[in-house]
Amino acid sequence: MLLQQTINTLQQLRLSGMLKALTEQEANPEIKSLSFEERFGLLVDRESIEQANKRLNSRLKMARLRQNAVIEDFDWKTIRGLNKTFIMELTSCEWIRRKQNILILGPTGVGKTFLACSLAHKACREGFSSLYHRTNQLLHELAVSRGDGRYLKLIKNLSKPDLIILDDWGLETFNQDQRQDILEITEERYDRKSMIIVSQLPVKNWHDLIGEPTHAEATLDRIIHNSHIIEMKGDSMRKKMSKITKSIS
Repeated sequence: MLLQQTINTLQQLRLSGMLKALTEQEANPEIKSLSFEERFGLLVDRESIEQANKRLNSRLKMARLRQNAVIEDFDWKTIRGLNKTFIMELTSCEWIRRKQNILILGPTGVGKTFLACSLAHKACREGFSSLYHRTNQLLHELAVSRGDGRYLKLIKNLSKPDLIILDDWGLETFNQDQRQDILEITEERYDRKSMIIVSQLPVKNWHDLIGEPTHAEATLDRIIHNSHIIEMKGDSMRKKMSKITKSIS
C-alpha cells in the first residue's frame, strides 16, 4: 500500500525518471542488497537524466532544424577541404560562449546544411537554444509581419536564441526592406548571440548581394567581425545519392 502511494505521488509530481527507476528496482531482487542511500541515489540520478533529456528534446523541437544531423555522422572522407581538428574544436561550443559566428561556404549539395545543423544539434546538447531559418522564408515572414503588426515582436524573438542559422543566404539580391531586416537582425545579435550563415556565395560577393553600400558595410561589419569561415569543397552529395539510387534500381 505504501509503495502504491509513493508511485501515485511520483506520478502527480511528474517525476517519471524516479518512477521508472523505482519500478525497475522493485522488479530486481538483487537491488535489496544496496543501502537506502545507494538506492535513493539511483532514483535521483535517473530523474536527473530524464529531465535533461526532456530539456534537450524541447530545445531540439524549438530549433526546427532542417536536418536531423549530428557531428558523429559527418562524412569526413567525402567532404574535402575541411580541417577535422578545427571542426571538432567547434563542437565544444566555446565559440557560442564567446558570441562568435560561423560562415559555411561552398557549392550546392556539398553538405553545408548538414554541418550547420550538426553544430546546432551539438549546441542544443550543450544547453544552448538554437533556431533554424531559410533566409528567403524568414525575409518573407518579416515582410508579412510589417502588415499585421508583428514585425518588432518577430525581430525581438530572433534576438533571443543563443544561436540562429540563416541557411541558403544569397539566393536572391536583397531589396530595400530585406537589407533593413538583415541589418536589424545582425544589430540585435552583434556581440550578444551567435549565428551560422550558410551560403553558396563567397564573402567577397556579399557586398553586392546586400546592394546599398551603407547597409552593406554596416551589416557585413557586424557579421564578419569575430567570425569563423569554413569553406567546403567536393561533389554534390545529392547527385551521388541519385546515382547510387539509379544503379540500385
